[in-house]
Amino acid sequence: MSRAGLPSPKRQRGVAAVEFGLLIIPLTLMLFGLTEYGRAIYQYNTLVKATRDATRYLTTVAPGNGWTEARCLATRGDLTCNAPLLAPGLTADKVEICDATNCAGTHALVPTGSVAVNLVTVTISGYQFESLINFPLAGLSIGAPDITFGDISNTMRQAL
Repeated sequence: MSRAGLPSPKRQRGVAAVEFGLLIIPLTLMLFGLTEYGRAIYQYNTLVKATRDATRYLTTVAPGNGWTEARCLATRGDLTCNAPLLAPGLTADKVEICDATNCAGTHALVPTGSVAVNLVTVTISGYQFESLINFPLAGLSIGAPDITFGDISNTMRQAL
């Protein structure tokens, strides 16, 4: 001990390295968790915008037409399906289209006063966000869990 009752500088060597070693693991896990949460929000927002674009496209065509192009817009952001997927694992079978031709009970000429309105709905369902940080360790899955988004849907008035 030194004169003032404090430990001598020789005994304090390496304390900062030990403290850093103890804190770097939880801080790194928090950093990866925040980035994965941000990626999940980004992908969800991408899917919301894709359903909006596909629905907007379907409002410009007659009921029963343009479904292939709308599926391409919802999955690839392109009318010709030549662009890469907007989100990994997003396939055309996850996209459901409802208009007066196939969902007549809910979308056929909804009366609104003196004018009938035709609605079109594009829904992406069952999309699962896949985390980049997921690795097995001794039979346990360590990392962020995969998240299955609920139905992402958009409804607009369709041209008659």
